Amino acid sequence: MNKEQKETFVADFRERLGRAEAIFLTDFTGLDVKAMTSLRRQVKKSGGEYLVVKNRLVRRALADTETPDISRYLTGPTGVVFGDDDVVDAVRNVSDFAKENGNKPVFKVGVLDATVLDEGQIQRLAQLPPRAVLLSEVAGVLSAPMSALAGALEGKIQEMAGLVDALREDRESKESGS
Repeated sequence: MNKEQKETFVADFRERLGRAEAIFLTDFTGLDVKAMTSLRRQVKKSGGEYLVVKNRLVRRALADTETPDISRYLTGPTGVVFGDDDVVDAVRNVSDFAKENGNKPVFKVGVLDATVLDEGQIQRLAQLPPRAVLLSEVAGVLSAPMSALAGALEGKIQEMAGLVDALREDRESKESGS
């Protein structure tokens, strides 16, 4: 890489960092080109991106950002997972890929909403249900009280209708009796 390419990489990395909801650093030691290509495809399916990076350039790119200092993790072969659309899905894809490929790549560290995550926290994140499932659970929790309220109101309306019918029948019987 010449100087201009390095400067372009640093600028592009900073811009990409600004768009990402989360980033995760991995050590991809032991993965061949075919496996790396497969990993990139899996991460891309979840709306993320996997980049193999030069540690020195990433340190430079992170230097003037709001991202917590994770420079001590920038050693050895480093791949960066950018989580955009669905962070959990991106992490799950990398985790599932690692299970199928001899526990490679290995998560070094992650940053989610300016919080540094260690490998254990990242693995717990990977075990969360998919976003669609979580949203449907939230919708269910929110709809339960509404359903109960609707049922209670329906019962009161039926009770009121019964009272109105009884009143009408009472008046009709009084009118026919007079």
